[in-house]
Amino acid sequence: MKRSRFSEEQIIAILKEQEAGMRGGGVPPPRGQFGGLEVSEARQLRSLEEENARLKKLLAEAMLDNAVLKDLASKKW
Repeated sequence: MKRSRFSEEQIIAILKEQEAGMRGGGVPPPRGQFGGLEVSEARQLRSLEEENARLKKLLAEAMLDNAVLKDLASKKW
């Protein structure tokens, strides 16, 4: 996953400033991953995404192991 130049705290602060009308200058309205989130919620979202990626990797490895074992069991010795 591509890392942002800005931290979650900086992104949320910018979005809150924009919602309050403090920032202008052609910045699009807040939407996407951090729109409407607090800093703690953004950190929790990031940790959940990392854990999800880890679990997907574990599942893929387990499925590969299972396929190899099935292939070995189906061969005649």
